[in-house]
Amino acid sequence: MSTTTKQDTFKTINPTTGKEIASHSYMTDAQVEESIQQSHKAFLKWKTKSIEERGEIIKSIGKELQNYKKELAELMTDEMGKLLSQSNHEVDLCTSICNYSAENAPEFLKSEERKLDNGRGIITYSPIGIIYGIQPWNYPSYQVLRYTIVNLMAGNSILLKHASNVTGTAKLLKSIFDTAGLPEGIFNVMVIEHEQSNAIIEHKLVRGVTLTGSPVAGEKIGEKAGAQLKKTVLELGSNDAYLVLDDADIDLAVEKSVMGRIYNNGETCIAAKRFIATEKVYDEFKEKFVKAMDALKVGDPKNEDTELGPMAREDLRDKIQEQVQESVEKGADVLCGGKIPEGDGYFYPATVLSNVKPGQPAYDDELFGPVASLIKAKDGEDAMRIANDSRFGLGGGIFSKDVEKAAKLAEQHFDTGMVFINSFGLAEPSMPFGGVKDSGYGREHGGFGMKEFVNVKSIIIMDDE
Repeated sequence: MSTTTKQDTFKTINPTTGKEIASHSYMTDAQVEESIQQSHKAFLKWKTKSIEERGEIIKSIGKELQNYKKELAELMTDEMGKLLSQSNHEVDLCTSICNYSAENAPEFLKSEERKLDNGRGIITYSPIGIIYGIQPWNYPSYQVLRYTIVNLMAGNSILLKHASNVTGTAKLLKSIFDTAGLPEGIFNVMVIEHEQSNAIIEHKLVRGVTLTGSPVAGEKIGEKAGAQLKKTVLELGSNDAYLVLDDADIDLAVEKSVMGRIYNNGETCIAAKRFIATEKVYDEFKEKFVKAMDALKVGDPKNEDTELGPMAREDLRDKIQEQVQESVEKGADVLCGGKIPEGDGYFYPATVLSNVKPGQPAYDDELFGPVASLIKAKDGEDAMRIANDSRFGLGGGIFSKDVEKAAKLAEQHFDTGMVFINSFGLAEPSMPFGGVKDSGYGREHGGFGMKEFVNVKSIIIMDDE
């Protein structure tokens, strides 16, 4: 570990008001080491429990999340600004993850037998130890539950480094897990600095690392973990394209596209970001889409009639404004929004850019906020070419009345980990979540995440000669 022993504090800020919520202290290096040792000792006991025993505790976590729903939802909204209704939905999603994982783990993780020429083989899925998760702020509870629950079901223990601006949520989740009966030490929150995080990756007792973040962060974490020969799962964001084809229901496409762009205040890795409409429908889609985006009510995320809340931090708002301005300087047109409003809080209006082309941030990069890029394609084939003309590959969408044709396009041509047809991207506990290219690798949900950090063990039993 590093020699740092100072215990500096930092503040969390409410993005709606710009005012302080709470002050938190960083852990000392000695506290970090103690947490790692505690986590390893807890793992040695936890791994011996049956999957069914683990499942009962995981179900209890799901129930406690509902018991704490009001407190947890309000804290998430206070810390990062999402609409309160969406915070409530996030808690429900977390409970669904608990229930789905507990119910299906016995099947996903059951041992397999295979007949051999001179005997038989047994394949087991054994836990490996401490899994270290570095998680972002945009879904303060879901991002944590997404990797934590499946790894707990697999028999691993968890260390969490959460984004500093949602530290309160991380601590509350720890309290909820404890109340639900999760054994001490199985889930520890690490309130730490950058160098301390690097030391955790290098620690001999830490066996796997998972990150949700930017491609730059993914490169650094992947390199550090790789140098220690430790497996990683990386979910690194995207610039998802949604295709509006000739036969699309335009009103449906507009409705789903608006929600796909501004859900979670537009701060979602799997959000709809580039909207590629064919020449035949481009003008109608543009007119209706811009009108709908421009009409959105921006305001306090705790008000029921608010449709778009603030961005999570001031620096994030500054960054997206810079990306919009650079795109305009390079030829993009602002059809609505595009200016930081006056007043308290870190608000940014729903924005639509047209004439978006390669070389502009609006085309090449991820715009993590309520800014939509509108692109005209010649036809469906050209739309798919533009969609795949990205270094990212997390999700995407297709609007078409011919669902079978759209599904075939998705299967054969869309170079992403997920495709949504006549809808927009939200997580489903029963379906795999993850991407390709610069959007990372590995999968979560759908049972796949349960096998990312296990030892697939071969046991071979030979018959007596």
